[in-house]
Order: sequence, then structure tokens, then C-alpha cells
Amino acid sequence: MTILPNAERLLDALDARRSVPARQLDAPGPDDATVLRMLRSSVRVPDHGKRVPFRFLRIAGDARHALGEQLVARARARDPEIGAGALDKDRHRFSHAPLVIAVVAILDPQDTAIPEVERLLTAGSVCFALLQAAQACGFGASWLTGWPAYDPDILAALGLGAHERIAGFIHIGSPRLDPPERERPDPAALLQDWVAP
Repeated sequence: MTILPNAERLLDALDARRSVPARQLDAPGPDDATVLRMLRSSVRVPDHGKRVPFRFLRIAGDARHALGEQLVARARARDPEIGAGALDKDRHRFSHAPLVIAVVAILDPQDTAIPEVERLLTAGSVCFALLQAAQACGFGASWLTGWPAYDPDILAALGLGAHERIAGFIHIGSPRLDPPERERPDPAALLQDWVAP
């Protein structure tokens, strides 16, 4: 097997990716220049038709806590019988990591040339690339969604348009622990050869 120069180092970086639970992310987070550097790498994803079907929404500082209070109010409206533990979880959902980047998928139904699923996959690729970029910059990160990513009132509060969706909330910060490795699937067991009938 021939491996190009530096390829093993790059593959090792891909192999070392770990999600750090949002509850285990703390300050400091990346500064503005580092955020932009991470985003510069994150936008280098496959994009059929060059649509750029995504945008970013930064949730940081006091905005994280304000969003938590909006989640609590919405959770109570959705379920008046909701328990204190669930409300506390929602209140702090965005407060652990110092930075949350919402990757917003733009899915304009007027764009019939490129299937919607391909545009959504592009936005998902951005989420994964941002996880890699955060780790490359020395931070921990986690890709989450949860009910707020699908609730129309929360999406409206975040300023999403009618044809936008949350591809992921990427929580970024300094890890309080080294995330353990978990068992990964064996690619050889997943690979099949297609044979013409």
C-alpha cells in the first residue's frame, strides 16, 4: 500500500476524532479568529451545484442562557406536566460549552435542480467538518440536536426561515476530560462488492 507523504498524519487525525459530551465542555472557547479559521475549513465540503445550502448561527455568552430560558418556557407550553429535572436540563442545554454553532441547512423548495436531500447532506458534512476543525484547534466538540432542533417555535426564535432547518448544534469548548474511545464498526464487515446480475 502506498501512502502519500503526510497522509498517515492526516488519517491519524481523522481516527482520533472523539465527541466530548456537552456537559464536559468548559471555558475557554475559541476566540473570534479561531472560530473563523475553523469555519473556513468547515465550508470545504461537497456541494452539488455550488448552492452553499447552509449558514452559521453563533450562540455564545449570555445568549446561551437566554435561549435556555426560552426552552423552559416552550417546554412548559408543550407539556404543562413536565418535571423539574427535564426543565433544568433544557435550561442548561446550551450553557455548558462556551460556544455553540448552529449549522442551519437552507432547503429552498424552489431549487429543484439539486435534490433537497443532497443539500441537507452538505449541511451535515459541514457539521462533521466543524467537529474535526474544533479538535484540530485543540478543543472538544459535540454534534447535538434534540427537540429544540425540530420545534417550530424555537426555530422561529432562532430566526430560521420557513425553508431552513437545524442540521446540528455544534457545542465547542475546552474538554474537562479525555473522551474514552468506544468500539467502532469494522469497515471490512460493512463492505460489499456489487456484482452485476
